[in-house]
Order: sequence, then C-alpha cells, then structure tokens
Amino acid sequence: MTAATREAYPVALAELVEQGVDVVALDADLSASTMGYQFGAKYPERWHSVGIAEANMVGIAAGYAATGKTAFVASFASFLPGRCFDQLRTSVAQPKGGLNVKCVASHGGVTVGEDGASAQAIEDLALITSLIPFDVVVPADFESAKQAIVAVGKTTRPAYVRTGRPKIPAIYDSGYRFELGKANVLRPGSDVTLIACGILVQAAVDAAEVLAGQGISARVIDMATIKPIDRDAVLAAARETGAIVTAEEHQTHGGLGTAVARVLAETLPTPISFVGVDRYGTSGKWDELLKYFELTPDRLVAAAKDVIARKR
Repeated sequence: MTAATREAYPVALAELVEQGVDVVALDADLSASTMGYQFGAKYPERWHSVGIAEANMVGIAAGYAATGKTAFVASFASFLPGRCFDQLRTSVAQPKGGLNVKCVASHGGVTVGEDGASAQAIEDLALITSLIPFDVVVPADFESAKQAIVAVGKTTRPAYVRTGRPKIPAIYDSGYRFELGKANVLRPGSDVTLIACGILVQAAVDAAEVLAGQGISARVIDMATIKPIDRDAVLAAARETGAIVTAEEHQTHGGLGTAVARVLAETLPTPISFVGVDRYGTSGKWDELLKYFELTPDRLVAAAKDVIARKR
C-alpha cells in the first residue's frame, strides 16, 4: 500500500466523531490539498472553509475551543504556522495554559515538490516547538498519521501534526499502536542509532540495511513525537550504542535533532550527527528533491560512519 500521510486527516477526523469527540474542523482555501473537504462532505455541520485567511482561521478555532469543542485547523505547513504564528501564540498557546486547538499541517518539508522554495516548509517545527504547551508529531506513513491525529484529538492540549504530499510505502499495518510521546524501535542495533521522523524513517531503515552489509549494527528509531520527546528511548540509545544520527525533512536547527541533542546534553553527552535541510530549495519532483537535498540512505550511512569514528 502506498498513501500520502495527508490522506489520513479526514479518516482520523471521522473516527474521532464516531468515538464521540465534539470535533469542528476549519480549512483556509486548501481543503482539496489538506483533504479536509472529504470530512466536510461527510459532516458539513462540523466543517468550515474560511478562505485565504489562516490567521482568522486560528482565531475562530480558538473561539470554538474556548466553548468546549475540539477544534482542528488545516493548511500547508508553510502557512500554518508560517502566516499565523502570532495567533497560535496569543490565542491558542497562552490562554489557560493552552486551548484545545489541533493543527494538521500538510505539505511539510521539501517533498511539497514543484511548488518550490516558498512552499517548502523547513522552519515549521522550529516555530511550533517554541510554543510551550504544544505537542508536536511527524508521522512516518498513513497508518501512523491516522493514529497520531486520533491520539492528539483525544487530548485537551494544543497539538501540531505534520503531514506530507507524496504517496509513500507503508511502514506500519493496522496492528501498530501509536502512543503520543513514545518512540518506536524498528530495528535493534548496537553500534549506532538512527533516529528519524516522517518520510526519513524509511531512509533510516534502508541505511541500516546498507550498514548491516558492511558489518555495522544500526538501531533505527521512529521518533514520531518530537515534543514531548521520548527521553528514555534517546538515553537508552546513547548508553547502548554510543553514537546517534538524527534525520528529518527540516532544518537541523529547532526540530528533531535539536530535541535529541538537548536530552543528551542534559543527561548523557554522546557523539551526534545531524541530517536535515539547511538551505532553501527549488522546484522538482519530490523524490528528486530528496536526492537534491541529500536526504538519502547514502547520506545517513556516511553520517553513521562519521559519528561512530567520534566515539570515545
């Protein structure tokens, strides 16, 4: 099965409603891309399109949340939080320790593809993790995205789930169980740990296969929840493998790598290498852009060898 993580959004919303969660969902003129229109077709009384007005959308959602509803907002990650950070900060994050607003930001990272640099969100995780009460999740495939959206929908905290445009192979089946704040070890290993999120989880699995062929044992961790991060999984990896590589479709500043590095710096300093996007991009097909930005198994293999060489 191949599916885009954005396709999980309307499925998860419908599941929440069926489970009795009082959901209202808002889109800002991009519902054909966020897939929000599918939920709207099924539950028109629970869905609103506000036009090209992301800041207004967040303000409306905050109002709904203040009345007791679970409010979802959806747009491209370049616009959410890009065009409405002030409203997310002052209308969602600050009141009452955080209102029950969930952001599902589609087209995250560079795999938005042909839309080019202006639409390639490589700062969104840095922005949203800076908002104190927000949970932040970057799922790896359709199943994990569906379960993550359902999971945050059952909390009363503000949350951010980043989804993507390309159809990608499944990593998980229906037997998988997502747990907010918990990592998933996809492969054991003793020489180095590859910690990835989103579309780079598959690249980490592929890199571990290459490393195994070269006699290097690589643990692979899907760190879908960046905030709150699974400290236990990070520290176990540091103790048991002594070297860590992080991989994300985002800047190496302010996202997964920063979260992992903070855990290590506070508790168990460990050699670490960061794979991410630290330059603005260009237009192209999504798979070509992964190669252009070197978000590939080969780069992870090289980073793993580098960090292993820095072990004490």
